[in-house]
Amino acid sequence: MNLKGSSILSINQFERGDIENLFRIADQMEPFAQRKKITRVLEGAIMGSMFFEPSTRTRISFGSAFNLLGGDVRETTGLENSSLVKGESLPDTARVLSGFSDIICMRHPEAGSVAEFAAASRVPVVNGGDGNNEHPSQALLDLYTIEKELQGRGRGVDGLRIAMIGDLKYGRTVHSLCKLLRLFNEVSVHLVSPKELAMPDELVEEMRESGIQVVVTDILEESIAHVDIVYSTRIQEERFPSKQEADLYRGRFRLNKAVYTQFCEPNTVIMHPLPRDSRGDAKELDSDLDDNPNLAIFRQTDNGVLVRMALFAAILDVVHLVDKYVEQVPWHNPRLSG
Repeated sequence: MNLKGSSILSINQFERGDIENLFRIADQMEPFAQRKKITRVLEGAIMGSMFFEPSTRTRISFGSAFNLLGGDVRETTGLENSSLVKGESLPDTARVLSGFSDIICMRHPEAGSVAEFAAASRVPVVNGGDGNNEHPSQALLDLYTIEKELQGRGRGVDGLRIAMIGDLKYGRTVHSLCKLLRLFNEVSVHLVSPKELAMPDELVEEMRESGIQVVVTDILEESIAHVDIVYSTRIQEERFPSKQEADLYRGRFRLNKAVYTQFCEPNTVIMHPLPRDSRGDAKELDSDLDDNPNLAIFRQTDNGVLVRMALFAAILDVVHLVDKYVEQVPWHNPRLSG
């Protein structure tokens, strides 16, 4: 896949070589993300940030990534703050806003909505999450995190053992990650959820057809005993017909210090796409693990900036120009550069 000028709507667009190239670009972005260098390669470019569903990490991460490349960001947040509430169609919105932007990042509560928008856009569109469908950039940063965590142990993604836990029916992050893992060899995946929130059958079948060893279960302890990664997810309350129905499943699978110590291998990496639900009846990933060095959830968020910088640089075809527009850093943040 040539990312130049491409919209990023689904993980299905990528082949393994694309992922490897993108990750090497992400590696090159680290000095800029750490404020050790400044590049103005996208100075004058505008990213339209259209988030019609609540978001903290994804929205700010996309904006930060674009700013770190020298570009500017214009934001729309919430359906209620857009002309969509006046009856404007997504294609009309796309035709208008793509005239104001060089690239658009979009989140929308309906599956397929971002693809509909992209079809009418005059500039590339990056899917920041469309309903319970996909979240491709999250899957990319998750895999980048997995790769970096395993590299320190002399391992690659081939041969990965991972347990995905929680709401696998509505959790779009795990949908995209499962699709991405089909590109690798000798992968085994334990899918741990209440039966009612199991991974969609078609995704399970696609994984098995690609050679992934898949175990579908509702038993937590035996599923996390022999894996490299434990990937926990929250109950996607916003996808349920009512809060009361979501409450039926909240807190069903809790990973805390006691459970981790008793059942996980000592070096098992803990991941979560965030936000984690820290309310007392939930706590799918307890804060008593925060001091565990294998907790990678905040390294995940940092990696999200690198991967999104790489996507922007590749889509807008400036990878080869990044170093040409380097400037000295006039402001020093010792926390980031130390």
